[in-house]
Amino acid sequence: LKLCSCCSPHDMVQTICQNQIVTIPEGVTVDVKARYVTVKGKRGTLERSFKHLSVDIKKVKTKDGADGIKVEKWFGTKKELAAVRTVCSHISNMIVGVTNGYEYKMKFVYAHFPINVDCKKSDGSKIKDVIEIRNYLGEKVTRKVQMMDGCEVDRTKEKDEIMVTGNSRESVGTSVSKIQQICQVKHKDI
Repeated sequence: LKLCSCCSPHDMVQTICQNQIVTIPEGVTVDVKARYVTVKGKRGTLERSFKHLSVDIKKVKTKDGADGIKVEKWFGTKKELAAVRTVCSHISNMIVGVTNGYEYKMKFVYAHFPINVDCKKSDGSKIKDVIEIRNYLGEKVTRKVQMMDGCEVDRTKEKDEIMVTGNSRESVGTSVSKIQQICQVKHKDI
């Protein structure tokens, strides 16, 4: 085998199969059908599609007899092999979400104008999923943020603090970032 001058000897090595197994804890059921993963637990159900990635996802039994999800990729490039760990991380985040859930805490920080925050239910909703921010930097405008599906926002017992909770890590993180971005200070040196 002779290599051209532009290739190194390591460029010819290709991984035949890369796989990783996510164990399923007790009280959680995971269904996989055509790279569409559904996770059910005591807090609810989460669904996610991995059809954009060319990996194999299937239910297996681990060595110690527990149920697991096996994600594998055959003859992949370096970027395609990275998708194996990504899919496993997403599935484990879904398992944590339906068992424990996720919560983010945010504090209001102000120097002179006290920030007024009101958490409300939107029309037809059972949980508080809208936050209204008033008197931010003394402005008269009311900032209103709608939480993502499945996320709840409420005040905590501490002063000037809110908590966003939900099952999906992506939804809770996106809701928190929407609140942070709507309160971004522009055209001021603070």
